[in-house]
This record gives sequence, structure tokens and C-alpha cells, in this order.
Amino acid sequence: MGVYPGRYTAEIEGDFVVFLIGMRFNKPWKVKAWGPVFLAMPKMLKTIGEHPELGCLGTHAWVGRTTIMLQYWRSFEALDHFARDKDLPHLEPWRAFNRAIRDSGDVGIWHETYKVRAGEYEGVYANMPAFGLARAARHVPIAARGQSAAARIGAATGLEPAVDPY
Repeated sequence: MGVYPGRYTAEIEGDFVVFLIGMRFNKPWKVKAWGPVFLAMPKMLKTIGEHPELGCLGTHAWVGRTTIMLQYWRSFEALDHFARDKDLPHLEPWRAFNRAIRDSGDVGIWHETYKVRAGEYEGVYANMPAFGLARAARHVPIAARGQSAAARIGAATGLEPAVDPY
């Protein structure tokens, strides 16, 4: 994945969902507690990667003591369907976690979900590979959506951009 010199932004049609999910290794030595949770994720990622009709637009992951998975979905309904469908690879690991670990404190699980209405987002990617929403949707030159964050999010203030548009 090459670096795109200059400034770019993301462009996507319609509403979408940003989903953040992760885990925290509260007791890293208790591999039997967090291992099954950690090992369930590759199958889920493979499934959503191979089946775009499920509605996942793209993902990024970071691993440390607290893991972070950033996902973009076409809709909340698509995300919820993936989470709850018994024929997809999320529901059973979720249930197994709740049966085995739920209140032990050995491993933490977290998620946040944001519904984003069309046009109510903005991003800038300077001297970066296609990343985040721009990789999940369309990676376009900054001029396509405006030189300032306010212009890109539809809150133009009439003030000059903080950075000269080169």
C-alpha cells in the first residue's frame, strides 16, 4: 500500500456506521481466559472480508494490552445481523465468552457504535496510504470535498482554512 503525497479525504454515499470493538488483557498470563476470544476474531474478519454483501466496508486493527478494531459498516442493521445470526461466526464466540468469562475480570471486552448520517463526517489524510474511511469508501483529493474540516462536514464558517491548500 503506497503513500499518497498531499492531502486527501474520504467520500461515501449515504449513511454508514463506525464500529469500534476490542478487548483488554487484564490478566495477560490467563491465556485460557482471553485466548478463545482473541482466536475467534480471524474467522470473523475472514467472513466479512469474503462476503461484502454482509455490509462491512472495511476494517483496521491494533494490538496491545488493549486491542482496537475499527470497522465501517453500511448500516446498523447489517452490523447487528452479523452479530446475531446463528450461521455467522460471531454469535457462538460471544455466547461462549459470556458463559466462561463474563464477570471474572480476566479479560475485558468493549465496543462503541456510531451511526453517521450522510455528509456528517469529515477526514483528512496527509501523506498517508489510503486509510480509515478513505480506504473503506473512496479516497479522493481534498479539493473534491473542501479545503477545511468545516467545509467538508458542512459547517463552513467563512474563515480561511488553517492550512494553505497547496
